[in-house]
Amino acid sequence: MPDSSDSAPSKTDIDPHLKDPCYVNALSHFYRGELGRIMIWRQRLDVTTTWAITTSTTIIGFAFSLRDVPHIIFFFNLMLVWVMLWIEARRYRFYDAFRGRVRMLESHFLVPMVAQSPKILDGQWRRLVCEDLILPSFKISRLEAVGRRMKRNYIFIFGIVILAWTLKIFIHTPQPIHSFAGFYHAMAVHQLPAWMAFGFYIGTILAVVFLMVLVLRTSSEEINEFGNSNPSLWKI
Repeated sequence: MPDSSDSAPSKTDIDPHLKDPCYVNALSHFYRGELGRIMIWRQRLDVTTTWAITTSTTIIGFAFSLRDVPHIIFFFNLMLVWVMLWIEARRYRFYDAFRGRVRMLESHFLVPMVAQSPKILDGQWRRLVCEDLILPSFKISRLEAVGRRMKRNYIFIFGIVILAWTLKIFIHTPQPIHSFAGFYHAMAVHQLPAWMAFGFYIGTILAVVFLMVLVLRTSSEEINEFGNSNPSLWKI
């Protein structure tokens, strides 16, 4: 018969802090408070995304409903989306900072509680949490935050706006476009020269590609594809 002591840790192996009701109660309330805080910041992220989608769909619908509306309206559309992305990236840095505390508690407090073993991911996590409470700090840079929000949501918004801008030029241009030079000259509207509109057009595309490459190469995923590697673990 297998020895039961090999499958379950003895009570002497349990971290003495986990036996203290005051300690466990304090960290439980702290975890709930931090979880509520990141949920608030999560809702704030959804607000800016909603505004970006709402303004873009409104402008696209208005631009295609009237032929006389100049395509330069998408220039201002992209500017609004960039502003929303910057605001959302700033909010995401706060969300990520508090999410780091939650993940620290889940890894070093809840996991040992469930596993009844202090050896799992043990270390100086208490000191790190205390230092972060005394001197809070962001866990990612501004550029990485912009890249993450771009990857999650805004790449689709930018893609739709760029596509709508291109279709607007081809459909409602006074003269048919048969070459790249014709497309370039069609971007000139009233007092706005073609080079300025085209520069913003192609600059947005390059910026989106750069941010996507940056976040794919330097940033880690928030959630790994755990289920795909071992789908049998979470069957009910």
